[in-house]
Amino acid sequence: MKPRKNPDPSTHKATTLAEPAWAVTLVCVAGGTGLGLLVPLLADWLVTLPWAPLQGPAELLASVPEPGLTIGAVAVGALLGLVAALVAMHESLSVGVSGSRVVLAVRDTPREFARPEVALAFRDGKQLVLLGPDGMELAREDCGLSWQRLADAFAEHGYPWADEDPYRNEFRRWVPGAPGLPEGADALLRARAAARKRDDAEDARELRRELAGLGVVVRDESGRQYWRTPQR
Repeated sequence: MKPRKNPDPSTHKATTLAEPAWAVTLVCVAGGTGLGLLVPLLADWLVTLPWAPLQGPAELLASVPEPGLTIGAVAVGALLGLVAALVAMHESLSVGVSGSRVVLAVRDTPREFARPEVALAFRDGKQLVLLGPDGMELAREDCGLSWQRLADAFAEHGYPWADEDPYRNEFRRWVPGAPGLPEGADALLRARAAARKRDDAEDARELRRELAGLGVVVRDESGRQYWRTPQR
């Protein structure tokens, strides 16, 4: 699919896209409350079994008179839901697009890219990716925003948008000792594979940046790493 582009973005106001805090909070608190309502039922069921995991805590909960048990469980569930909402908002991505720059903010840390730096924006699975004119990745972030709204925002402000990675067929699966990699890249990919195995997302993200410094673009799929080196 060809990238979409609006040839005259100068008259458009800046667009900011972010997940509504009230919606995230509502979903998380409602989910926590629902789990809280299930706690008394689960405790009553566990104590009737001859043997079950957590039967001791279940007996303790079942001994709390109603409606105190249900009220307490709902309150704790709602509080945990609120905490989950705060974490989700902290980890969620917001995107600001204008005719002069793109701003990606996640974990309270904004990253700003001037208009000439951004040659293409596209969706890769559940991630938003920005590419530079040389084909290198500027940013790759998990994204829970509406893809249609993102596509419209980028196109409105004159940035090329694609619904998939135009370089997807250039990626090769990484295996230790793979030929064609720049010096030092294989070691970084080994370290990144280990970081992903232990679910160290921050280390994997940092190693991705180091690989980009060597001219290597990395994408993950089905637990595997794939790489490409843009033509200079």
